[in-house]
Amino acid sequence: MTDWDDGGAPPADRPPSMGRLVEQLSEQATRLVRAEIALAKAELAEKAKRSAVGIGLIGAALVVVLYAVGVLIWSAIIGLAEAWPLWLSALVVGVAMVLLAVVMVLVAVRQLKQAARRPETIDRVKDDVAALKEGINR
Repeated sequence: MTDWDDGGAPPADRPPSMGRLVEQLSEQATRLVRAEIALAKAELAEKAKRSAVGIGLIGAALVVVLYAVGVLIWSAIIGLAEAWPLWLSALVVGVAMVLLAVVMVLVAVRQLKQAARRPETIDRVKDDVAALKEGINR
């Protein structure tokens, strides 16, 4: 093994052969690719860990919000019970919640119908293709 096999500059009196240069290039490229893959794996593992923590916190927050909404609904029923009987205030809050859910479903259905429509771009591309075919056939 010579002193320039470790990646250092070769001696001026003995330049490396073309085969040796290609071999070194291959080795260094392989080393570089492996290092980049290892770095990418480490970065992805770190992102996955942070994402898991974030998703867990969002899930916990959703549970807290669910309980908070229940408490707010119950407080609305109790507040209305000051003026009406408890059963009537519970009925009014329940009907209001059903109406809210119906409105939300109707809006969601409208959004889904709009999303399901075929994009206008497809029609324009088909028209362009037909025009090109007609122009070529002339």
